[in-house]
Amino acid sequence: MSRTVRLFLLPAVLLAFTANYAGAQSAAPLPGTHTVVSTYAFDALATRLEKAIEANKMGLVAQASASRGAAGRGVKIPGNLVLMVFRNDYAVRMLAASVPSGIEAPLRLYLTEGANGKASVTWRTPSAVFAPYGSAELDAMARELDPVFEKIVRDATGD
Repeated sequence: MSRTVRLFLLPAVLLAFTANYAGAQSAAPLPGTHTVVSTYAFDALATRLEKAIEANKMGLVAQASASRGAAGRGVKIPGNLVLMVFRNDYAVRMLAASVPSGIEAPLRLYLTEGANGKASVTWRTPSAVFAPYGSAELDAMARELDPVFEKIVRDATGD
C-alpha cells in the first residue's frame, strides 16, 4: 500500500470510528419505548406507580435507584427509579414458551425526575421486549401485557 493511500485511510478510519461512537451516544430508544411526562413530582409519581402496579394485579418484584444510592453517600442527583414488574403466572407462561426470554423478566418502568421537578415514566412495551424470541405463545402473552402496562402508567400519571 502506498504512503499516500495510508495517509488517506488513517483519517478516514478514525472518522468512521468517531462517527460510530457519537451515534452510539445519541442513539434513539429501542422499538416500543414510550415516555409519559407527568404533572407529578418524583416521589408522588413513584407512590402512584406502586399503587397502580398493585391495582392492576401485577407484582412489584424489585426496585433500583441510583439517586437513592447516591443520597446515601451524600451526593444529590436527579431522582431515578427502576420498578421491576411481573407476575408468576406470566413467568410460568413465558418460560414455557421460551427459556432464553427469562432474562427479560421482570419488565421495567423507569421513573426519572426532570429539571422542573416533574417526573416522567419510560417503559418498553412487552410485545417489543419479547418480539426477538420468535415465539407465537410468547407474543400472545406479551400482547396481553401491553395494555396492562399502558394502564399502569395511565393510572399513575392521570393521562
